[in-house]
Amino acid sequence: MGSRTVRLDKESEKVLAEIRKISGLSISAVFKAGLLSFRKDIARTTSTTPYELYEQLELGPGGYATAPSSQVKLGVKRSIERKLRP
Repeated sequence: MGSRTVRLDKESEKVLAEIRKISGLSISAVFKAGLLSFRKDIARTTSTTPYELYEQLELGPGGYATAPSSQVKLGVKRSIERKLRP
């Protein structure tokens, strides 16, 4: 078991006191619960796969595609024409 020295500002001290008063936990138990909670949050945010990120974009059917992948030349032509229109 490790021993740590932690410095807290006034606001953090106040929050710690409130948590201890409400929960009845020791300082060590409060910090342990906080660390475990933070670990869950980090695991949730860092384990996002590229596909999960893509899924969240909600591009709709076809996304931003201007043509199916089998007709790339047509899609490029349409995109250039749309860009060059006044």
